[in-house]
Amino acid sequence: METVNIDQAKTNLSGLLSRVELGEEIIISNGSIPIAKLVPFRNSSNRRASLGQDRGKFIVPEDFNDPLPKEILAAFEGD
Repeated sequence: METVNIDQAKTNLSGLLSRVELGEEIIISNGSIPIAKLVPFRNSSNRRASLGQDRGKFIVPEDFNDPLPKEILAAFEGD
């Protein structure tokens, strides 16, 4: 996986996208800090098939919507 800086990415974007289209992944960095990754776009045609696959693995408790206990509520509110 190649890393390019922002200036290289701006100058060579169409070439980088051609490489990504062929399956390569490219990191764009700001100095030595990676900030983005160019990856091939893939349609999630099987997304519908994965919906609901965890059904029944978690049961929502009856008290799910009840008010929080005072000590937990105080922690959320910064008290």
